Amino acid sequence: MTPRTPAERAALLGIARAAIRARLGLGPPPSVQETGGLEERRGAFVTLHRGGALRGCIGRFEPEGSLARTVADMAVAAAFDDPRFPPLEAGELDDLDLHVSALGPRVPLPDPARLRVGVHGLVVKQGWHRGVLLPVVAVEQGWDAPTFLKHVCLKAGLRADAWRDPSTTLETFEAEEFGDPRKDNP
Repeated sequence: MTPRTPAERAALLGIARAAIRARLGLGPPPSVQETGGLEERRGAFVTLHRGGALRGCIGRFEPEGSLARTVADMAVAAAFDDPRFPPLEAGELDDLDLHVSALGPRVPLPDPARLRVGVHGLVVKQGWHRGVLLPVVAVEQGWDAPTFLKHVCLKAGLRADAWRDPSTTLETFEAEEFGDPRKDNP
């Protein structure tokens, strides 16, 4: 996975913020220049924090367009469509920390012992249940691999040890994660 340049990272964060501002009626839609690493077809998550607390996080593994377009769409979805939170209000925008995770492909994880905390994100699937945690989550929480596996199962609405069940599918993915340089994000 080729990393974004500092200019591309700044552009993606600017696109995310401009997309949210436009949805709030505070500015024009972002100018999405799809050049270089911004034109790649990649999935992405956008995570929003306000006052250090999670304010929204939505992503997509299968992009419908370029990375730039996916980031714009996921920023709006994280701000207004995350069912865990009310829609973002204009007064919250200045205190909002944005974090982008540009995703690599998902890879089956047949042996959980191969999970690398801080490198891999996790997807767990069993029947209709599905849970996803980004690589940065395990690092921020100080989790080891078994704890990471437990929490992705709980997020999916499964038993904590469901990852041991042969009917459960585990996948890993890598993510290039970066935050708003104006804030104290990782």
